[in-house]
Amino acid sequence: MSPVVRAAGGIVSRANDRGELEVLLVYRTAHDDWTFPKGKALLGETDEACALREVEEETGLRCAIQAEVGEARYRDGAGRQKVVRYWAMRAVAGVAAARAEIDAVRWAGLPAAARLLTYERDREVLAAFANGRGP
Repeated sequence: MSPVVRAAGGIVSRANDRGELEVLLVYRTAHDDWTFPKGKALLGETDEACALREVEEETGLRCAIQAEVGEARYRDGAGRQKVVRYWAMRAVAGVAAARAEIDAVRWAGLPAAARLLTYERDREVLAAFANGRGP
């Protein structure tokens, strides 16, 4: 039996010029998907530290964790069980830009984000965020 792949990521949010809540999505050409910034945990790394590191590596934003939102469980491309924990975050420094394996970033209101997200599991995490487990 293969080990569970641990990963973590962030639902980075902001208020736009009209005061509406937006979240940051990332696009990966290699997977042809819109998702949240996330990645695999390093050996000995906490899930929280992983989430902060991955968000910064992929988007250029240094963030602060606000609250845990939930998790997604699925089989990865190699057939291994993967568990991704997500935290609501706010940026404290940096400007959102595509970095690492990310090809584009986009701020989107919650309805638009739900339409853009490729995976149902991400829409479920977004719904949990929107229903008060986020900021």
